[in-house]
Amino acid sequence: MTDPAPRARRSDATRAAILRAARERFGADGYDRATIRAIAADARIDPSMVMRYYGSKEALFAAAAEVDLRLPDLTAVPPEQVGEALVRHFLDRWEGDERMAALLRTASTNPGAAERMRQIFAEQLGAMVARLAPAEAPRRAGLVASQMLGLALTRYVLRIPPVADAEPAELVAWIAPTIQRYLHGTPPG
Repeated sequence: MTDPAPRARRSDATRAAILRAARERFGADGYDRATIRAIAADARIDPSMVMRYYGSKEALFAAAAEVDLRLPDLTAVPPEQVGEALVRHFLDRWEGDERMAALLRTASTNPGAAERMRQIFAEQLGAMVARLAPAEAPRRAGLVASQMLGLALTRYVLRIPPVADAEPAELVAWIAPTIQRYLHGTPPG
């Protein structure tokens, strides 16, 4: 009887190599231009193995786009400073992980990637906002997401000079009051 552990370890290593290659390729080329063949070549495996493990390019992208926003626990932050802490966190998060920009770039043209982005923000940001501001939490979370994704799009994808060139502290100063209002302001009407 053979030990199944070596096969499982090989399988895990192959899966990890595919995901690494996919993240790099999707990040460099975007969803549309990245190919299963190129990802397989980067992982040094046969393209059929990519399909065996993931089934489709879209399923591979969804696996490669597993993004943890790593939202901090803001319950100990004074309520009047939550907007500032959240904007600072998002800027740090976007600056430190090219996958975030790749996912945003791809989500703008691919329905599957857009759905993945919606899930990430709804699950992670939505849960955090529900803890901080339970009244109107889905609406508030959506507004925060619109601001943070808009900032990311202009800074990291489109690279619009006034925003792309700004120091993070300056962006925090501009955007934090809006996030603060979205989280703790009185809803209109």
